Amino acid sequence: MRANSPAVTIYDVIRPSALWMEAPLLLGFNLVLVGCAYLSFNLPFSPVPITGQTFGVLLVAMALGRVRGSGVVLAYLAEGAAGLPVFAGGAAGVGALAGPTGGYLIGFLLAAYLSGWLADHSWDRGYFKSVMAMIAGSVLIFVCGLAQLSLFVPTGSVLAMGLYPFVVGGIVKISLAAVILPSVWKIVK
Repeated sequence: MRANSPAVTIYDVIRPSALWMEAPLLLGFNLVLVGCAYLSFNLPFSPVPITGQTFGVLLVAMALGRVRGSGVVLAYLAEGAAGLPVFAGGAAGVGALAGPTGGYLIGFLLAAYLSGWLADHSWDRGYFKSVMAMIAGSVLIFVCGLAQLSLFVPTGSVLAMGLYPFVVGGIVKISLAAVILPSVWKIVK
């Protein structure tokens, strides 16, 4: 932590003092996000898979704050758009961003900014506020995801294909991340 600067996020406590060491640490967070994307299970009735991406996005954003968290997510999206197999199940390319799941991917960036902003304001230090910050981020992900998914599936089935199957998993992911963040704060204090 820098002298005379209060810790804002967990990253502010753990980041190295040398600027050149910051890139490998942020790359590590990027790899966490990629790893979470590979935790992917296809659903037979939906073009949207169950993944660990939401967990990764919210955890990275809450740990890094809005600027670095959004930067890591933006880099992740750029990697995928450039053809690296970093999206769910190894998907890649601009087609993935323009397809049925692209709205969720774009929603990751908005969620990272909002959840990271809330973390910048100490919403990552307690269970209740962490849960609320990640619910807010998840809502943005679903709004963007469902909007784009609606272009690919019948209107009456958008929620059945893009929301309902993911609610329980979302609760589990948010609960797990909300336990991790305050616990890490207790350790680093």
